[in-house]
Amino acid sequence: MEQLKRLQSGIEGLDALLKGGLVAGASYIVQGRPGSGKTILANQIGFNHARNGGRVLVGTLLSESHERLFQFLSTLSFFDQNKIGAEVQFVSAFDTLENEGLDEVVKLLRREIIRQKATVLIVDGLLNARSKAETPLDTKKFISELQGHAAFAGCTVLFLTSSRLDDGSPEHTMVDGVIEMGEELFGSRSVRRIQLRKTRGSSALSGLHECEITDDGLVVYPRLESLYSRPSYIDTSDLTRLASGIDHLDHLIDGGLPRSSVTLMMGPSGIGKTCLGLNFLAQATPENPGLHFGFYETPQRLRLKAAAMGIDLKRMEETGALHMAWQPTTEGLLDALGARLLRLVEEKNVKRLFIDSLGGMARVATNPARVTEFFSALMNELRARGVTVMASWEMRDLFGSQIHAPAPELSSIVDNMLLLRFVELNSQLKRLMSIIKMRDSFYDSTLLEVVINDHGIDLKKTFTHAESVLSGSATQAPNA
Repeated sequence: MEQLKRLQSGIEGLDALLKGGLVAGASYIVQGRPGSGKTILANQIGFNHARNGGRVLVGTLLSESHERLFQFLSTLSFFDQNKIGAEVQFVSAFDTLENEGLDEVVKLLRREIIRQKATVLIVDGLLNARSKAETPLDTKKFISELQGHAAFAGCTVLFLTSSRLDDGSPEHTMVDGVIEMGEELFGSRSVRRIQLRKTRGSSALSGLHECEITDDGLVVYPRLESLYSRPSYIDTSDLTRLASGIDHLDHLIDGGLPRSSVTLMMGPSGIGKTCLGLNFLAQATPENPGLHFGFYETPQRLRLKAAAMGIDLKRMEETGALHMAWQPTTEGLLDALGARLLRLVEEKNVKRLFIDSLGGMARVATNPARVTEFFSALMNELRARGVTVMASWEMRDLFGSQIHAPAPELSSIVDNMLLLRFVELNSQLKRLMSIIKMRDSFYDSTLLEVVINDHGIDLKKTFTHAESVLSGSATQAPNA
């Protein structure tokens, strides 16, 4: 099957949506309300094309001066003043449109395409052209003639419009692709979205995807479950055991955690989930590095907490055995977090990963209904990359007999589950651990007391003669 030639956009994530980039020589409409990022997207594509040896013509049908546009674009790293007038040429067609009409605009842009030898044409202000058209047929003629001239010159075209055109509009029927940009409010938080509504002759990642405007320009974050609907690597059948960091636990679970598995620790705040995770990471080496991907405690606080258990995280960081990434839960995008995590795993060749916690990641989700699919795709990708994962999830209730699963269909996300609870026994508050699930493994289901001290973590069979332990208020058995 013949592969279409692609023009890379230079926008992180957008080429992934487009399955390789814009189709060279095709025409696209970029639509969205004012402020949605259309102009940044188009100019970012243009300047990237110029850096790669192409030539760009930007024809504006707007009254705004180019100097004002350059002032705004100059705050973004992709903007290069030296390219303007050379590889990137800006031409105002506003006066021509107002005084002479659409036909003369077409002639003006045609002359400039030839003079500039443009391989990308950006037409900003399609709404103004539409308002000057007497009939929908005139709009189709305007687009068709520009497409014809551009195609003859081997030029890819982007039409920018601030109106939200319907799928059956004359403009949509004429172009090869439609990229829609928008912004939604979730409470007091604003989230930018991008959607490929039409991609003729090319597959694409459909649906809504999150994006943001940074100092480097537009960054697109494809929905992780669509980007990794299938893992990018072939999963291995290696069930080699890895040390959990707690010898007694390894003895109970057939020698350790299966390699490339996902273990979830569920329990209330203060129960010791982070301490267990730090002991797991303490087994990392420079050859098989670990990563702490956290949301609640800063790296400095973690170093102090680990030192109290005899773990020198700073030394591990210096040798390359451990890396730490912290992000607050106040702002953020779910797919951006997933992309950052996978990028760090690849860059650092991470083999042990502790996510503290999955609840911290889920907190920034704008659509809670997709959290299960997101985590399922993320964990499948991590398994395929040979990463052994330990993750925490905070449970709401400190005491009580009821246990609420943090998410539906946990089997699609995790392989192993450890439950941690607070238990009162003989007027003392104790930490309890029980192994709920170990996929493809034998395990001891004994209820264990977790003891955290300056030597690390110990597990004791404190509850062998107690009853009603999981209720939170244990009692001594009558014959104990």
